[in-house]
Amino acid sequence: MPVTTRIEEVRNQVEALAQAAPTAKDLMEGVCKLLHERMLKYNWVGFYMLEPGAQPPALVLGAFMGAMTPHTRIPLNQGICGAAASSGKMIVVDDVSKDTRYLACSLETKSEIVVPVFVAKQVTGELDIDSHFSAAFGAEDQELVQYCAEVVGKKLEKSQ
Repeated sequence: MPVTTRIEEVRNQVEALAQAAPTAKDLMEGVCKLLHERMLKYNWVGFYMLEPGAQPPALVLGAFMGAMTPHTRIPLNQGICGAAASSGKMIVVDDVSKDTRYLACSLETKSEIVVPVFVAKQVTGELDIDSHFSAAFGAEDQELVQYCAEVVGKKLEKSQ
């Protein structure tokens, strides 16, 4: 199956999940499962959410699919996840061994994408995906992951 077709199908499945999921937590779990199972190069998929009131501010691991990570709590000034949440911008790293911000979770991880999740124009979390392949996240992947983060953000906004 061509990548474009798979991405379109996954995007449609994310939309269906958003309609069917009773809570944002259910949606995040569904998105993790779907991306992990359907996107072959997405070896670890998870959401980190900002912990309300934490000082210093920190991201806490939420729903995820893949191997357990030692990074269940990440200060905003650490790692690629912290950088994405602090800047409010997507970060794509084609080769994690060349990025000093990378917090090693697995020796197999070669590339990573992190996309902030916004609620009312404020970063509330992020979608983090690791791959065992270098440069795994091309333009279509970036659009898909951005879309997933936006759908989750809308669901979170509605639940407030």
